[in-house]
Amino acid sequence: MRSGKLLRIGGYVSGGVLIAFGVVVIVLGVWGISFTRDHLKQEGITFGPASDPAVAEHAEQYAGQQVETGRQALAFANVMREHTLASTGGLTYAEMGRFQSAENPTDPKGTNDEAAAAKDANGQPVSNGARDIWVTETALTTALNMGFMSEMLSVFSIVVGFALLLTGIGLVILAMAVFGRWRPAESAVAPTAVPGAAAG
Repeated sequence: MRSGKLLRIGGYVSGGVLIAFGVVVIVLGVWGISFTRDHLKQEGITFGPASDPAVAEHAEQYAGQQVETGRQALAFANVMREHTLASTGGLTYAEMGRFQSAENPTDPKGTNDEAAAAKDANGQPVSNGARDIWVTETALTTALNMGFMSEMLSVFSIVVGFALLLTGIGLVILAMAVFGRWRPAESAVAPTAVPGAAAG
């Protein structure tokens, strides 16, 4: 009897802990989504028109809208990448030289050779401005991608919270069903009279 009571209490406690963790994780997930979206709104980022080829390709459904969700942030990051590629002749940061080419100053490819680089008034190599665009683009798109990842992690947290909550409820129900009521000790059975036995 005592062991049954202990098992029942253990089931209740374990289930209660899981339920509590589930509620906390769900609340944190909801807060995470709200936090991410509030901070995205503060930046005042707005998609361009659908006539923009980059917007038409990656975010046609968001054209003219403000970035408010993680998915919109991801779409805007893709738009920014397209714009940057268009500004650098389709070259990425790693594909461009550090300096502006003296022979062809308008070429975004530039050069890594200081001798072939354009020089400023002090005779120092001029940095490749087209390459510097990628520094800004990478910083901004990384922040936008983090916003998307933050929202997705919050959604995952909510899913895990519900799983913990349901598991805890199930454990409490199981403890009630299995250990809730123990059968009392069976009473001694009276001896059955033997047929034909002589009365004493």
